[in-house]
Amino acid sequence: MRELRLRAVVLAAGQGQRLRPLTEFVPKPLLPVQGESIVGRTVRQLARFGCEAAAVNLFHMGDSIRQHLGDTVDGMPLTYSSEEQLLGTLGALGPLEEFLRPADLILVINGDSLCGWPLKRLVKKHRKSDAQATLLVSRRVDPSPFGGGVRLDEKDHIIAFRGSVGAGEKARHRVFMGAHVLSPELLGEVKKGQPADFVTDLYEPLVARGGIVGSVETNRRWHDLGTPQRYLEGVREWVGRRLLPGIGSHNWVCERAELANDATMRRSVVEEDCRVGPGSQLVDSLLLPGARVNERCQVTGSILGFGVILPPGTRVAGRLVTTVRASSSPRPGDSVVGGLVYSPLVPEVE
Repeated sequence: MRELRLRAVVLAAGQGQRLRPLTEFVPKPLLPVQGESIVGRTVRQLARFGCEAAAVNLFHMGDSIRQHLGDTVDGMPLTYSSEEQLLGTLGALGPLEEFLRPADLILVINGDSLCGWPLKRLVKKHRKSDAQATLLVSRRVDPSPFGGGVRLDEKDHIIAFRGSVGAGEKARHRVFMGAHVLSPELLGEVKKGQPADFVTDLYEPLVARGGIVGSVETNRRWHDLGTPQRYLEGVREWVGRRLLPGIGSHNWVCERAELANDATMRRSVVEEDCRVGPGSQLVDSLLLPGARVNERCQVTGSILGFGVILPPGTRVAGRLVTTVRASSSPRPGDSVVGGLVYSPLVPEVE
């Protein structure tokens, strides 16, 4: 029997507007989690799963992503698709028509979400079903912030992508996690060069005309890292899954970072090339590469951005701290002090 040919598309072109100003320094898919970029984790999982090749679409700071990933990851070749305008999740497949044509099945995954993707279950369920596409959905995430989530019938088919259950209708509400597998014949629905969205331009019309969109439910941890607050929570929960000797549980310190002997930390993450000075305390916080915390600082519930240097004795709570950039303008709630921008983790409405 011929081996199944799997090809993947990793969506990495978004601008990460809600994550600003972090995404003025790096594109969202390159934000680190325990020393590895979000997109790097996903691409590595695809390679281990057995995808013969993967494509990555690019727009915002695309050259950084290309340079970071290179031409291959764990032996799996990478193809890049640079978009002159954002084409959307479905539109991204248009320029990749030739790349995807040889595939028996196509995997599409958001490159800015954090998950240990159950790819084997997803593909296996799709192959055993008569669905034209099968979506990975979460049974542990609250659907309320996601417009009520998708609705599943008793056969695990998706019957609607938003809205409440109708009178007398029995359905389960779940959250689409941004990973799905589809049959190549659906590529015929993509209008090359035109922006389009998977849900509104493909899946909803497909269901409306009687097509089958299946689902696979999972309890795996999944984080949509769309805002600084969600990014911080996602990183802390990801690290908190395992006990780490020497620095206690729910903490992680890169081996290329330095903590003073009397510095303390609880439920915090310190990425590479960071320094934490004597007498300083980190609680529920994240230090991104290059951050420096001088002596006697207190950092609580905050993110210190790339290259931030906190003066001695600084106290920070509930803030995203970044360096000043000439191309940026302060937003509501921001404070600019000593070359640093202190932004609320939950921004004010503009």
